[in-house]
Amino acid sequence: MTDAASIADAASQIGALDIPVNNAGISGDASTPDQEHVGAFRRIYETNVFWAVAVTNAFLPASRHWSARHAAYRSSKAALNALTVFYAHALADDGNKVNALAPGLRRTDLNAAAAASDGDPAEAAAGAVRLALLPDDGPSGEFFSWDETTVPW
Repeated sequence: MTDAASIADAASQIGALDIPVNNAGISGDASTPDQEHVGAFRRIYETNVFWAVAVTNAFLPASRHWSARHAAYRSSKAALNALTVFYAHALADDGNKVNALAPGLRRTDLNAAAAASDGDPAEAAAGAVRLALLPDDGPSGEFFSWDETTVPW
């Protein structure tokens, strides 16, 4: 799974692929959030995500049903959602709340794709402030849209 030549060799031997399954992976050693470090994330993501992309891409010519767009962006956001839930659970005993906010497409200097008609950044900022000021019994581990609606994971 982590050897490019081996991946290419395996892909060259496949005629057609109907059901791709990415099941290889490694885990880390840390038992608490403060023991996780960026190096561990890099090593684990390298194997569990980046090499899975390499394997999948190598086998795409043998597959008949692929039309994914923006895979890197979408998968990075899914990983961030999973981390939100992880930290919400890990920090709950300390009274901390961890939530995710989808700001929506906003007109900013960093977002060339946003049109003049797209949302005012202040609307999304208001959503972030609302989450920062949640009461003690407020939600944690949730995903919210800028307009206060809960988004299903």
